[in-house]
Amino acid sequence: MKSIAALQAIVTATPFDGEPSHAELDAIETEMPAILADVDLLDAQIMTIDRTPTELDQQRIRRARRRVLTARRDLANRAATLTVSGGAA
Repeated sequence: MKSIAALQAIVTATPFDGEPSHAELDAIETEMPAILADVDLLDAQIMTIDRTPTELDQQRIRRARRRVLTARRDLANRAATLTVSGGAA
């Protein structure tokens, strides 16, 4: 039988402190407009779950969808800009 003592040191070498790293926090901050837009869309959709959507509800959902698309587009463009400007090409 093989001993796993040597492998244990690799697994426990960096203890998890339960907190996100600075890179993870930066990624969350970068994606926050898209996250908030998604939450607004969900809120608009949840309000109409148990009833027939009125014209105002439909407008609210369409507006929230446009905000989601805009936020995702901006996020994708920002990522593309960072990739192109940071590349070696």
